[in-house]
Amino acid sequence: MSDKQGVLGIFTYLDVTIETVKKLRDAGFKNLRVFSPFPNHEIEEVMDEPESIVRFFTLFGAMLGAACGVGFTVLMSSDWPISVSAKPIVSLPPFMVIIFELTILMGALSTLVGLLVNSRLRRNAPRTMYDTRFSEDKFGIMITCSKEGVKDAEEILTSQGAEDIKFDSI
Repeated sequence: MSDKQGVLGIFTYLDVTIETVKKLRDAGFKNLRVFSPFPNHEIEEVMDEPESIVRFFTLFGAMLGAACGVGFTVLMSSDWPISVSAKPIVSLPPFMVIIFELTILMGALSTLVGLLVNSRLRRNAPRTMYDTRFSEDKFGIMITCSKEGVKDAEEILTSQGAEDIKFDSI
């Protein structure tokens, strides 16, 4: 059995939820998860999560695609040279379409890979700590802490006016 404990506070109002998250952060609780019936940028700002690295997957894929596009077209032209009037064998303007297409294709595919790798699907909250009211009109804050920190978390949630508080070992 784990020494981690889950504490879930349920709130009605967004501003109270945001203030509670701030107080929990100030009290030293790091492992928080907020449930909301709708996406909200204020919650994201208060949670202070690091920026996603998916954009680097996209950049790497796009650069790889451009390099492949240049490589395919230049090597193909060099391998099978077809002289047309006085035009050079390797000329980049006609190759730009293929380079562009491969840049977009590889960038999009690597973005998908980056999203799947970094989606944190395995970090989902235990089903016992989820309340169906979060999909309707309530907000929730789940704190994962040691058994010694449960009392402090409960005091903060109660002082902020949590409607309901649930406990579960994780």
